[in-house]
Formats: sequence, structure tokens, C-alpha cells
Amino acid sequence: MPQKPNSLTYAKLIAAMFFWGGTWIAGRVIAQELTAPLAVASLRFVLSGAIVAGVLLFTEGSIPLPQDGRAWGLVWALGFFGIFLYGLCFFYGLQRISAGRGALVVALNPAVIVILAWLTGKERMTGRKAIGSLIAFAGCLTVIGNGDPLALINGDVGLGEWLILGCVASWAAYTFLGWQATHRFSALATTLYASLSGALLLGLAALLQGDIDPAGWSWRVWASMGFLALFGTAIAYTWFTAAVHQLGAGHASVFINLVPVFAVLQAALLLDERLRPAVLAGGLLVIAGVWLTTRQKNTLEKTA
Repeated sequence: MPQKPNSLTYAKLIAAMFFWGGTWIAGRVIAQELTAPLAVASLRFVLSGAIVAGVLLFTEGSIPLPQDGRAWGLVWALGFFGIFLYGLCFFYGLQRISAGRGALVVALNPAVIVILAWLTGKERMTGRKAIGSLIAFAGCLTVIGNGDPLALINGDVGLGEWLILGCVASWAAYTFLGWQATHRFSALATTLYASLSGALLLGLAALLQGDIDPAGWSWRVWASMGFLALFGTAIAYTWFTAAVHQLGAGHASVFINLVPVFAVLQAALLLDERLRPAVLAGGLLVIAGVWLTTRQKNTLEKTA
């Protein structure tokens, strides 16, 4: 049951969206400086998992372990789709396209979730949701095509665009798995399990890939990783979860539309990225369509 909100709740919620917008800038910095960013991605989730574990111990007094094979399978599935596969698409996609464009594409996540929920019979499709989804997808096609909404259909997009679309697909899978996880684990425990299992998978991939040289990482890489672990994961998820408790999931999720806005602004300020007017227009269509689609919807989505 949502509780009465206060100004601090809204301030923390907006700050969480600002941090999530910043994850695209941090990810772009890492992806541009390192040809093999998986070790950084793994360490990010080890650090964030340690922080969440500390919070879990403080708030719940213990760290529960999965009790059966099905629960362990769910843990590894969460880590694979939400951390490992998403991380692969995120970092290698950002080696090829700008942070602002990537964030505008991934803003499509909530609309994709709505459609999948309808296709799997979990939610009813309404006229408002259908129109919002069409608007969001039209905007996404424009952003993916760097201003040309027909580029994807004509096969005129590169690997970077496909990888960022992979972020959308992997997070859609993670969201449905997360719905199942809420029947077994607390929100903090789910985040902890996903972070650590995903970090292990990323670490194994980094070892197979080779080229792991932390001593050669610049201060920008270390600072970006620290931002991703502390602000982009531990603090942002905690504050968003608290806002959901105070405001309700539907109300809090509307604020997710601020993430691509903050990402574009920070990319312009910190990375000197400039998006074409047609791309910005497509991004506005994505945000408008997602807002229309997810209004009063009780679903939590990912942004970074």
C-alpha cells in the first residue's frame, strides 16, 4: 500500500533518474577507452552487489539463500539476461553509437514490456496502450535510423544499433523473470542475486576474452566504474524502490521518462554529443508514447 509521499521522496526519485541517465555517459567513457570492457562490467556488479548485501544485512538482518533448484535456476537466469547479456549489448553497443542515441532507444523498454505482457496474457491491451506503443515504436525507428525511420526496415543500420536493441530484448526477459522472482525473494535479495550471478558470468567471459589490465585503466575508467556501481546501481535502485513503496509502482515509473532526457543533456555537456533534430524528435516520440502506454501501469522497468 503506497504511503503518503513527501518532497524528499520526489527529490530522491528525480536524483535516481539523473544517476540512471549518467550511466550512459559512464558506459560510453568505458567503452571508448577499453577494447575489452567486460572486466570493468564484472567489477561494477561485484561492488554494487557488496553494497546491496550490506544494505540487506542492515535492513533484514541476514542474506537468505535460494532454497531449491528452481530458485537457483531463476537466480542464474536473472543474472544472464539482466546483467550478463544486457552488459554485453550495453558496452559493445556504446563502442559504436553515442550515449544519447542509446538512451533514447532503450527508453522504449516500458512499451515493449506492455506488448509482451499482452501477448502472454498477463495484461489487457487497451486503445491507449496500443496507440502509445505505435508512437513509441515510430520514435524508436527514427532514433535507430539516425533520423531515418525506414533505415532498420531497409537494413541500413549497423551493429551498434542492433546491440542497443539487444539491451531492450534482454531487459524485457529480465523483467518477466523479475515478476517470478518477487514471489520468492525480496527486491533487495533479487538485485543481489542478479548482480553477483551476472558479475560471475561477465568475469568468466572477461577471462576468456583476455586483455585484463586494471593497472592500465585510466582514472576516467575507474571513476566511471565507481559511478556505475555506487550511484547508478546501489543508490539509484534503492531510492527508486523506496519511491515505489511511497508512491506506488505506476506513479514512480512515470519518472523513468526523465532518464533519456538526463542522458541526452549530460552527453551534450560532458561528451560534447550533438544529436540531429530528427533524432531528438524521434526521442520525444518515444518518451511521449511510453508515457501514454504506461500511464497507471504497475510495472518496474530498467534504464541502464
